[in-house]
Amino acid sequence: MDIPWVSIGRIADFEGKVVELRGWLANKRSSGKVAFLIIRDGSGFIQGTAFVGDFFTKDQLDEIKRIPIESSLVIQGKVRREERAPGGYELEINSLQLVFPSEEYPIQKMEHSVDYLMERRHLWLRSKKQNALLRIRNVVMMSIHEFLQSEGFILLDSPILTPAACEGTSTLFELQYFDIGKAYLSQSGQLYMEAGATAFGKVYCLAPTFRAEKSKTRRHLTEFWMLEPEVAYYDWQDNMVLQENLVSFIVNQALKKCQNEFEILERDTAPLQKIQPPFPRISYTEAIDILKKKGAPAQWGDDFGGDEETMISEGFDRPVFIHHYPAHIKAFYMQPDPENPTMVLNDDLIAPEGYGEIIGGSERIHDLALLEKRLEEHHLPREAFEWYLDIRRYGTVPHSGFGLGIERTVAWIAGVKHIREAIPFPRQIYRIYP
Repeated sequence: MDIPWVSIGRIADFEGKVVELRGWLANKRSSGKVAFLIIRDGSGFIQGTAFVGDFFTKDQLDEIKRIPIESSLVIQGKVRREERAPGGYELEINSLQLVFPSEEYPIQKMEHSVDYLMERRHLWLRSKKQNALLRIRNVVMMSIHEFLQSEGFILLDSPILTPAACEGTSTLFELQYFDIGKAYLSQSGQLYMEAGATAFGKVYCLAPTFRAEKSKTRRHLTEFWMLEPEVAYYDWQDNMVLQENLVSFIVNQALKKCQNEFEILERDTAPLQKIQPPFPRISYTEAIDILKKKGAPAQWGDDFGGDEETMISEGFDRPVFIHHYPAHIKAFYMQPDPENPTMVLNDDLIAPEGYGEIIGGSERIHDLALLEKRLEEHHLPREAFEWYLDIRRYGTVPHSGFGLGIERTVAWIAGVKHIREAIPFPRQIYRIYP
């Protein structure tokens, strides 16, 4: 009889049948003549039970009990429903092959410090909670593609190496590029997406970006992933509608597909159930008023940090847009409000539950002369931006876009405090290993 090799993630389809699993021993315990093995294969976890009886002698069971944690195994057995078991099913093991025994595993049941676990991130990924968290990340990433593709967007990859700054010169990672001169790790793919929007109408990139920002907060990484859509003929209000529809879709897909992962993470999903458009919209000036009423020392013209964003979001049960920031605290490419040029047609989207900004977006400057002036005011090298100015020389149009931080979004949806756990291998100012 051919015994099918199946994944734990599909085990419910094989109830009452004998199957083969190929995976690793995640945990174990024993009681007398029975051994309980928690097996993982990357798609999920399942409990396997081995008894002294028809399939195993006492000596064989004793050998099974001595198998080290994280050893690789091939096991066969009958799938049966068991409500008390993790995942609702267990495997009655009738055959076990030890592929390779593990050395003593460095991550034990005892409490470990975050630094200890981060030094062993390559192993910590195997744990239930980290596994669940990165499965949610996978759903977030795939949902982004699904939504934007259904809306007619084209995926357009942006370069990692760039000739100039996009988000200011103080946070650039610099390197020597052969004999040409200096190059930089990309802070954003946005400028290239603006070029793409004039070719395809609707484009997006989803790629790593880099900021040499000496920040140790729970919301910052030096290397992170960002989604950046750009749309020709969109104004700043069209831009916000796109953002709220996208975020709502992502959250609802996670609720639909990640129920087990939320349970593992003990994430209360009631707040996520409320994430439906439209999202509330307040101006920057209104946000300053909210902060002052709460006793914060906020002054008009200040930028918002994590504490201020949290205080503002406390009055809302879903993400809130803050629009019309002062021009002097925002990037050079943002379109001024024609009715008040000291403000820009932008928005920051602040997640609820204290997770802060997850999106920054704006209408872009489409007028050539104004963009030239802004480059000069920001002391940016014009020669590095000539190609960017060409977009305004040849068929310029109003256009808008935004950047969504993947790790911040995943941390919020999953309900984890620090974004270093929302990326497989985090890079911070004090961490580049493993």
